[in-house]
Amino acid sequence: MAGRTRATEFVAAPSAARDSGRGANGTDHDDEAEVAAQQGSSLAVRPQSLLLTFCAHFLLDQPGVLFTGSFVEALTRAGVGEHAARTTLTRMCQRGLLARSRIGAKVYLSLTTRGEQVLRDAETRVWSQGAVNRSWSGEWTVLSFSLPESRRAERHQLRKRLAWEGFGMLHSGLWITPSVVDVPQLLSGSNLNSEVKVFKGAALPPTDVHQLVEDAWDLDALSDGYSRFLERWGGQEPGSGIDDALARFLLLLTEWLLLVRIDPHLPAALLPPDWPAVPAERLVVRLRKAYEPAAWSAFEGFADRRSAGDQVVAGRAQK
Repeated sequence: MAGRTRATEFVAAPSAARDSGRGANGTDHDDEAEVAAQQGSSLAVRPQSLLLTFCAHFLLDQPGVLFTGSFVEALTRAGVGEHAARTTLTRMCQRGLLARSRIGAKVYLSLTTRGEQVLRDAETRVWSQGAVNRSWSGEWTVLSFSLPESRRAERHQLRKRLAWEGFGMLHSGLWITPSVVDVPQLLSGSNLNSEVKVFKGAALPPTDVHQLVEDAWDLDALSDGYSRFLERWGGQEPGSGIDDALARFLLLLTEWLLLVRIDPHLPAALLPPDWPAVPAERLVVRLRKAYEPAAWSAFEGFADRRSAGDQVVAGRAQK
């Protein structure tokens, strides 16, 4: 169906999407291919996604600053090459998500205010909303826009933002979502307010709302993603092919992050009764709790964390 949003088309949050691009030493796609090859996994996990997961669990709300080498050690344990790990750290600094400081001859990193906000927004999306929407009011948010070919880049970025907020494309330029969306916030910094029209209301007969969902979202692809997650992490010994406790923890949560990023959080009433996101969510919650103590123990075995008060030189420094 022409309007359907492919589940694999958009995988970056708006802030990350706005910052995307080529690094000085390669491309994100190159890094993604390197990690996928080393992990031997059918799901390509980008170094940046692994780094965001690492920061969310081992840097956010933690005191002090962390040695650059500790970041590299964590990422290499999860299958990222050292070059790709250092390139990813450089990009995160360039995008204003991490800040450098130097203590003696060593470089340490900490989250910026912006980096903290990105991680808190992701935490809400990934862990607070739930796998499906169980409190739908029956109303839809409907958004339309039209941008000429000369504004192709703006159109592409707007589509990324809409997909991140759970919109599905019903027809070209016409997007819908069953969620309540702060559209002015979604459009902030885009200069597109005058190009967008947004409405809220219920679908009326003869509209088939189940068909509406199938037209706007690729349910088969979403379902397949959750089913493959269950296959990889379910069973008698989940994650048994990954020996390192920290790597197992990071890969589990990063794969879940990638799934939830592309899930529009559709109402349970409009999904098949055997929708695999529900058992997949139960599984990841259980495994997260089971894996976390050993992951922290592994991390503390090599982490070089210092008090922020130890900083003697701030800003750009050699790694």
